[in-house]
Amino acid sequence: MKAETKTPLLGMNLTQLREVAADCGLPGFAAGQIARWIYGRHASDIAAMTDLSKRGRALLAARYTVGRTAPKAESRSADGTVKYLFDGAGGRDVEAVYIPDRDRATLCVSSQAGCKMGCTFCMTGRQGFHGQLTAAQIVNQILSIPESDSLTNIVFMGMGEPLDNADAVLAAIAVLTEPWGLAWSPKRITVSTVGHLPALHRLLGQTKVHVALSVHTPFADERAGLMPVERAWPVARVVEELRKHDFAHQRRLSVEYTMWAGVNDDMRHADALARLLRGTSARANLIRFHAIPDSTLRPASQAAMEAFRDRLNERGVTATIRASRGEDIEAACGMLAGKNKSEKRP
Repeated sequence: MKAETKTPLLGMNLTQLREVAADCGLPGFAAGQIARWIYGRHASDIAAMTDLSKRGRALLAARYTVGRTAPKAESRSADGTVKYLFDGAGGRDVEAVYIPDRDRATLCVSSQAGCKMGCTFCMTGRQGFHGQLTAAQIVNQILSIPESDSLTNIVFMGMGEPLDNADAVLAAIAVLTEPWGLAWSPKRITVSTVGHLPALHRLLGQTKVHVALSVHTPFADERAGLMPVERAWPVARVVEELRKHDFAHQRRLSVEYTMWAGVNDDMRHADALARLLRGTSARANLIRFHAIPDSTLRPASQAAMEAFRDRLNERGVTATIRASRGEDIEAACGMLAGKNKSEKRP
């Protein structure tokens, strides 16, 4: 059997690993041993699982692989941010971004190669959709970077709409948070979404992770022009659903708001955003726009962003201006695009 046809163990939960053990004629408790090797000890080779019998390892290795693959390339920013390139789907690579910040070390992970949502201001969205990442590919981004052991936070804000790949994302979150996995607190994880309501119900019901809602304008007609998803799941309806959940104690709700000059950066927008968020504990993250090719959108000025922030704070919405990271390596918000496998790299 060729190596590429083997099934990766990475991303599997304990129930799935019990099925693997049974498939290989191993006792049920071997599932826990395999999980400890993969998630607890970060093993990259079945041969390292020395508390399994030699025969058991051989049977396992004949049909399965751990599924760990190192990044294909990396780009390092002057500010310490690192962008890693991984195999993706549909002939496209995907990018994950490591962001160190004093006592925090955050990894921004991708969930899809490309994206179906078509947001006009996002490089990932403009490249179209090429395929879903598997749970193994998502977890591999977390375990296979050199800084893996120092990570304090994971944000699903890389390439793709996480809730458009809910099965794999929820499986990856289980690996991160369950006792048989990495046993992280869900408070260390944030999932960003444009407002995919059906999958948002699942996320809220099955996890306690933080949620970041991409809004970018409070007006439905404007948002539909920038984010076609508004036509399927209007942001007002999404916020109404979020009001039903406890974000004051168990988890945090934040709003992502990229700012463009003359588009969404005036007091009318600030007041409407405050009205939209009334009755929630949402915090607003104001994001600097990083220009992308063939876009007429331009960044809002620093003065406009500060005035917008202050207006929201006056209206009872905690707002901050997010520090820009990794722009010199095209790793900032909205700039992730991946590369074709056919492209040459330095």
